[in-house]
Formats: sequence, structure tokens, C-alpha cells
Amino acid sequence: MAVKMISRHQPVKPHLKKFFINLFIIKTVWQKLLKFIHKERDSLMSEQKDLTFREVMDYVEELKMYGSVPGLISIQNLCAKLHMPQNDLKFVHIAGTNGKGSVLAFVSEILKEAGYRVGRYLSPTIFEYRERIQINGRSISKKDLCRLMTVMKEICLELVNEGKPHPTAFEIETAMAFQYFKEKNCQIVVLEAGLGGLLDATNIIEGTLVEVFTSISLDHMGILGKTLYEIAQNKAGIMKKGSVAVAIKKEPQVAEVLEGKAQSAGIPVYFVEPLEAAGVKRSLEKQVFSYKEYKNLVITMAGSYQIENAMLAVETAEQLKKFGYVVSDKALRAGLLKAFWPGRFQILSKKPYFIADGAHNRDGALSLAETIRFYFTNKRIIYIIGMLRDKEQEEILKTLCPLASLVLTVSTKGERGFGAYELACLAKNYHDNVTAVDSVQEAVELSYLLSDKDTIIIACGSLSYLGELITIVESLSVKKNRNEIGRDSHGKQRED
Repeated sequence: MAVKMISRHQPVKPHLKKFFINLFIIKTVWQKLLKFIHKERDSLMSEQKDLTFREVMDYVEELKMYGSVPGLISIQNLCAKLHMPQNDLKFVHIAGTNGKGSVLAFVSEILKEAGYRVGRYLSPTIFEYRERIQINGRSISKKDLCRLMTVMKEICLELVNEGKPHPTAFEIETAMAFQYFKEKNCQIVVLEAGLGGLLDATNIIEGTLVEVFTSISLDHMGILGKTLYEIAQNKAGIMKKGSVAVAIKKEPQVAEVLEGKAQSAGIPVYFVEPLEAAGVKRSLEKQVFSYKEYKNLVITMAGSYQIENAMLAVETAEQLKKFGYVVSDKALRAGLLKAFWPGRFQILSKKPYFIADGAHNRDGALSLAETIRFYFTNKRIIYIIGMLRDKEQEEILKTLCPLASLVLTVSTKGERGFGAYELACLAKNYHDNVTAVDSVQEAVELSYLLSDKDTIIIACGSLSYLGELITIVESLSVKKNRNEIGRDSHGKQRED
């Protein structure tokens, strides 16, 4: 059978040519339609993919079910998924029982004044969740928080699907902070340890320049150890090779532990002794002191313990110079002067004085009592006290109650919360005039009602309710046109 060959030059029949043209047009239109659909889908997904701020807060509440788990496994899993952002950062790592937040404020403000982009990570917060992650004193924006928490939630689901434990809230927040600080190109991060040191999630870091140890005393004994020696050993666990340690020298046993750990790590430890403060002048508005070659340094944070914290910050700045950081005399003085930390002997109003202090353990109560005796000897004192269930209530009440004329107790919230009536029953062992009140609002109003212009009102016992209290007092102070001197620090930090 003969096969008819078709020449490639043979013209295509008109109806086939029209068919192919139409097919090409349909294909082109379809591709454009698909591109449009994908673009719209991606746009819609980009608008919806991040959690809302409300969803973030709900997720944080859900995370409470995972509690607090000492150890570094989960934080290592999280950071590995983020490609270890902490390894690209340099740190000042702060551990201790009391004073961590104040030292963090002093150090970060000094570095900010020196011209550095400074990340700071802290806990607990006073006013709102975003305060825990800051750069140069400004809290993480809601947009960045929602974006990063969305990523963290997805990573946690991946880890669970891989058969690994679900990270705790603190572990998630810590890893998220590292990622945020890396993205924002922080030149140094001032990092507050959460609980203890050795097994705290913050201890995953390797780029520590200076470890700072504030006052170490008995607290969280069910977790960190029952003796001062055990607690000090745990906190000393943040020391890293290649770094420098700075510590307040108070308890000989603690100093011995820190010296031993520093020797094992092959690093120097520089102790700051409280008696090194010279030319001290104290008032409620400011404190003046000299330390080493620095004469007449001024801080506005009240409380004798704040001079010790400021000295630690000065020594930290001196040690950072060895790593190439430039901190001028002007920057150091300006940083100390501008540093502020809410809820630490914070004066909210005058006539009467209304003071908020976060004393929540044995050592904190002793420091508060010392400060009250110095500033307010023979003054009529009214306490508002709220405490958490896992604190040494009796030790704190035994120290503070004898200085008061009246004690008002309030309830604290959450799983660790302690009822006002329960606290009042304990307080009556140390004071005859104790009243349990139904709310923080009622406690503030009642304390004002029972005061004259010379009365001193002091709210203390826990940081957990002080944000609410400070907001109430500031509001009432404005309404009543009181002589207010407190700084609205939390307002300055808010950024939508």
C-alpha cells in the first residue's frame, strides 16, 4: 500500500489553523486566570495566616497547661527549627533572687545611651504581655508578636508530630525573643533568667559576654534547692567560658559558690561590695553615690538596694569595654539617671504618699522594711498586701506587719493565686488590725479614705497585681488632682 507523504511546507488547512489559534487563546486566558486566582489566594492567605492579637493571648492562656519544666531540651528543639538565632547575638545574662529587673533597666539604659541597639528580655511583666520583649525600651509591636507567635505555634505542632514534648510558654517566648532580636539586628541583648540559671531556658545561649549575679537568697526552694548553697549553685550555672562574671558580694557562702564555678569555667569574677558606695545621699526623689572613679552618680529609683543594683550596672559597663563596647562617662551617667523600673518602690502619688513595691520573698521583705524605716520612721503606714500561694507568706508578713498601722489584704489571680481571706488569717498572727477586701479597686479606695496627707500607703507582696493597682492609683490621682510624681512608663512602652 502506497503511503502519501505530507510535505512540511504543505499549508495548514484554514479550519485547523483557526482551531489552533483558538486553543492558544484559551490556554493563554486560562493561565492568566489561574495566575489571578493564585495571586488572590496568596493575598487572602497573607491577610489571614497570622494569628490576631486576641488569638495570641488565647494561645498564651492555653500554654499554661504545660506548666514550668526545667531543662534545655525543648528550647533546643525550638531554636533548631529557627536555625539557632541566639547564636548570632551577644548577651549580658542576669541571674539572682532580687534586683534582676532593676539591673536590667540600668544596664540596658546605659547601653542605649551609648548608642547601641539593645534588646531586653524580662519576666514577669507588670502591665501587659508585650513588655517581656523590648528593644531600646519599646515593646514588641502587636504585628511582630502575632507574626512570630504564628510561626512558634506551627513549630510546636511540628515538634509534637515528631513525637517531641510540647514546649512551655516560657520556652516559646524565649525562642521568639531570640528570633525577634536577630531580625532587628540588636547589637547586644540584656537577658533576665527566668527561674534559677542552670536549667533555665535562657541558658541555651552561648554568646554571653558578662554574667551578672544580683542578690541571691532563699526563694523557689521547691525547685532550686532547699539551701542557699544549692540555690547559688543553680544560678551559677549560667557561667560560660570566654565570658566575665560580675556579682554583688553579700553572703559569704554565695560568694564562695560563685568563685568556685568561675574557676571551673576558667573566667574571672568581679565582686561589688555594698560598702564601696561612697558619699551616699538619699531622698525619695533621687539618690547620689560615688563608685570607684565615678563621682556623684545619680539615680532616681528609690530604695537603698537600688544603689547596689546601680553599682552592678556600672561594673558591667566597665567589663563590656573589654569586649569592644564604647561606654562614655556621659552615657553611663545618663543611663543611670534615666533608668526606671515600675513596681520597685515606685512613688505613685504624694499627700498621701502611695508606693508600689514588688517585694515578694524573704530578702525582698527585709529590704523593703529597711527602706521604710529609713524614709518613714514614726509615720503611719497602711499596707495593701497580695501574695502568691507558693511564697513564704509567714516570713514576709512577720517582717513587714510590725511596721504598719493597718493591713489590707487582696486576692491574687491564677493557679498560684492566694485568697484575701486566707492571707488575712495569716496576717492576724502578726498584726491586730487586718482587713480582707474584695478587690484591688476597693483596697485603693479604702486606703485613701482612711489616710490623711501624712499617711504612707504601701502596696507589696507580689508583682502579679501591681499593674492593676498602679493603673487604678494613676487614674484616681488624675481625677482627684493629686500631686503625682510617678512616671507612666508602661504607657511609653506601648506600641500598636
